[in-house]
Amino acid sequence: MKFAPSYILAGLVLLTATALPSEALWMGKQIGCYPDSLTANPNRPTLADPADITQYGVLELEYGFDRVWNGGDERETSFGGLLKFGLLCDVELRWNTTSFLWQTDGNSPRSGVGDNWFGPQVRIRKQTQRAPTLAFSYSLKFPSASADAGLGTERVDHAFSFLASKDIKGIHFDFNATHFWIGRENVSAYDGNYQINLAFSDDIYRGLQFTGEFYGNTTLNRATPGFASSLWALTYTINPRLVIDSGLEMGLTSGAPEKHLFLGFTYSIVELYPGRRKRTRSGD
Repeated sequence: MKFAPSYILAGLVLLTATALPSEALWMGKQIGCYPDSLTANPNRPTLADPADITQYGVLELEYGFDRVWNGGDERETSFGGLLKFGLLCDVELRWNTTSFLWQTDGNSPRSGVGDNWFGPQVRIRKQTQRAPTLAFSYSLKFPSASADAGLGTERVDHAFSFLASKDIKGIHFDFNATHFWIGRENVSAYDGNYQINLAFSDDIYRGLQFTGEFYGNTTLNRATPGFASSLWALTYTINPRLVIDSGLEMGLTSGAPEKHLFLGFTYSIVELYPGRRKRTRSGD
C-alpha cells in the first residue's frame, strides 16, 4: 500500500500535536526552554542531521561552498545554506536553499539559483543515559531551479526522515533514515527511494573535531541507480556560537559523487524571544 505525501504530512502534524504536551504547543507556556547562552547546533558538514534541534527562540544560519566532480566532464559548484529557527522547545523550522548553482558537462556551462526546501523537525525524546535523542522531520521542495537551464525538474518533491542521536563513550553518533518522493518530469507521479546515513564525530584537541559519515541511496528509477558514499571532515569551534568546517566526500560505488569538496560555517545569530523570557521570569 502506498501513501501519498499529503497523507504523510497530515500524519506528521497529528504526531506533532500528540507527541508534545499541550502546554508545549504555545510559545511562552514552556518551562526550562530558554538557553543560558547561545550555542550553535551544526547540521553541517554531514548529510545526516542531528536529532537535537536549534535552541528555543534562536535563529541560526549554516552556509557553505561545494564543488562536486560527478565523473567524466561533469562538474558542479554551488553556494547554499540552511536557516533554522527554534520555534518551540522541540520544534525547529528549516529553510534549505541553494542561492547559486553552476554546472557543466564539458559543453556550455549553465548557472542560476537552485531549489528551496522547507519544513519542520520535531524532537520527540531527549537523550538519556540509555536512550538516544529521537526526532522526525518533513521537507517540501519548492522548485525554484530552472528546468530549461538544466538545473532542476520544476517538480515538487517531498522527504520524510527519522533521526536518532547518541553519545557513546565520548563519540557522538547521528543516524538518519529518509524516504524521498521525487516528482517525475512531464507526468503527475512520483518515484521513491531511501537514504540511510550514519555519521560520527570525536574531539581531537580543544575546539578541533573529526567527523566521518557513511551513507547510501537506494535506486530511484532506471536513470538513477543506488550508490554508497563516504564523507570525512574537520570542524573547529571558534566560539560557542560559531563553528567552521571543511572536508571531502569520496564515492564508494558507481553512481556516487566521484569527489566532493566543501567549506562552510554554522552561526547562532540571535535569540528572538528575550522579552518573553524576561516576562516569564518576572511572573515566577
